[in-house]
Amino acid sequence: MKRYKQRVAFRDHAAEAALFTRRAIAGFAFVLVLVGLLLGNLYNIQINDHQSYQTRSNDNRIRLIPVAPNRGLIYDRHGELLADNRPIYSLEVIPERTSNISEHLDALQELLPLTAERREQFEERLKVSRRFRPLTVISRLTQEEVATFSVNQHRFPGFYIEAGLSRFYPHADSLTHLLGYVARINSRDQQRIDEEGNRARYAASRNIGKQGLERFYEKTLHGEPGMLEVEVNNRGRIVRTVNATPSEAGKDLHLTLDLGLQRHAERVLAGRRGAVVAMDPRDGGILAMVSSPSYDPNPFVTGISGSAYSELLNDRNRPLINRATQGQYAPASTVKPLLALLGLEKGHITENTKIWDPGWWQIPGVERRYRNWKRWGEGWVDLNKAITASNDTYFYELAYKTGINDISDFMYQFGFGQGTGVDILEESSGNMPTRDWKRIRYKEPWYIGDTISVGIGQGYWTSTPLQLALSTTILANDGRHLEPHFLRAISNDGELEENRPSERPPVELKRPEAWQKVKHAMYLTAHRSDGSGYRQFNNAPYKSAVKTGTGQVFGLAEDVEYDEDNVAEHLRDNALFVGYAPYDDPQIVIAIVLENAGWGGANAGPVARSLFDYYLLPEYREAADAIITKVQS
Repeated sequence: MKRYKQRVAFRDHAAEAALFTRRAIAGFAFVLVLVGLLLGNLYNIQINDHQSYQTRSNDNRIRLIPVAPNRGLIYDRHGELLADNRPIYSLEVIPERTSNISEHLDALQELLPLTAERREQFEERLKVSRRFRPLTVISRLTQEEVATFSVNQHRFPGFYIEAGLSRFYPHADSLTHLLGYVARINSRDQQRIDEEGNRARYAASRNIGKQGLERFYEKTLHGEPGMLEVEVNNRGRIVRTVNATPSEAGKDLHLTLDLGLQRHAERVLAGRRGAVVAMDPRDGGILAMVSSPSYDPNPFVTGISGSAYSELLNDRNRPLINRATQGQYAPASTVKPLLALLGLEKGHITENTKIWDPGWWQIPGVERRYRNWKRWGEGWVDLNKAITASNDTYFYELAYKTGINDISDFMYQFGFGQGTGVDILEESSGNMPTRDWKRIRYKEPWYIGDTISVGIGQGYWTSTPLQLALSTTILANDGRHLEPHFLRAISNDGELEENRPSERPPVELKRPEAWQKVKHAMYLTAHRSDGSGYRQFNNAPYKSAVKTGTGQVFGLAEDVEYDEDNVAEHLRDNALFVGYAPYDDPQIVIAIVLENAGWGGANAGPVARSLFDYYLLPEYREAADAIITKVQS
């Protein structure tokens, strides 16, 4: 057999080693590049973008929860509480802690006032809420209801009682028109809050001042919110509280109001439609402001029902209107002292000027007669008799001589036709008519007959009871014009910061002796036998200066006599009163309007006397209560 020799191939180890080396170097370089990219990205995240990622992480981990501040309280001048914060109790539930909410709600309806409407609203909120967050089942519980639930709480896992504070007005309808009230923040309120840049301030607040002092001093009463800094997990559940900044309670208000006088004025009115304003002429502080009828503000705090609000809105007695600042009435004879002051200042009359009153007055060359309220006339009438007896004929003549331009300009200085500056927003400016006003309003010229009507406080002239009180205060102070106000002091860290009353330019006369002449005539009105206030004030242990008025609600034809018995109640005359006391040292000014009550002296006079007695003679308060009974009868 022939054998063949096998060829043997030899490996090139050097070449293989070189190839391996090249591949290893390439792989190692590739790894180095990847590691470099990783390290570079890590450096960028950890160093360059550290602050950004830390902030984003904290935003996801740390939550800031605003805490609502306690609202400031309101007190009267003697420290009596007028607006309080009272504890309220609500029934809350954390859905994830209860197995069957529907069954528990069925059981609750047998124990608590959980109506079908409330339950439906709760179930709607439950659908869109996270299960670990508490939900309100019933917003307000009485003490008895809290006790009822407490003894049955073991039956309702996940349900608990939550305590909080809510605004409460202990005097109910007595102070509504001046205090106002707080209520839920609505869309309009929220828009105003956003426009003012106060969204953070109200982040935790549900209520805001809606009217009266609650609205005017909202910034002072509200306070500053606190903040809870909490840590949450990735599902939004609170893990722990990191930090807490307490809220700053609102500041307390101390008013010039005398609660005793306020309640007394309310009792004297006895539910009749009208208003009373009492001021301290020494500083312009309002001692009492009553508008009757009124309403209880407490339901507005919790959310008044539609039917209840509709009932108030449609009430023919209009309890929602603040008659003291928004009611517009013809001032009638209460402004005759001011018109006499103007006549003296302009030189149209003197203290001794007399005119003959046959019971009527005529514009020269015009047949129409303007009647005096005393149809048979009063003969010769001077300044004192014109004011004490409230003679219309005298003031017809004076208005004719003076003219509407001087009348309107002069009365504007006494606060008519403009806001008084009082620290509530619900105020009407009334109307002090001028030629231009009538041309714009009615597109008609001003007639001399219009001036004659204004000369006795009628016609187009309207004013509020607060304006009457202010004008009388200016008169009592010989022209000093103090703006009426409620705020006496603000409590700041336990110390009272006194409120300095604002003043407007005084009424200055070229004949300053006219002040005393007019005030003396008002004194005679209360203390001379022919004065319209003599019967009510002559026997008082103090001296006073007063003026009564009877304001027409509708006009009468020239030859028609007013017959109260045959006139509808809402068309009867308004009874008015202005005055101050004591005469030599004024401490209180009072203005009263009683709607459709008739004669001013007979009806508003006893109310004023009772208020003067109550304020000036504390030892006679029992006697004043007896007068109240007499007035009511």
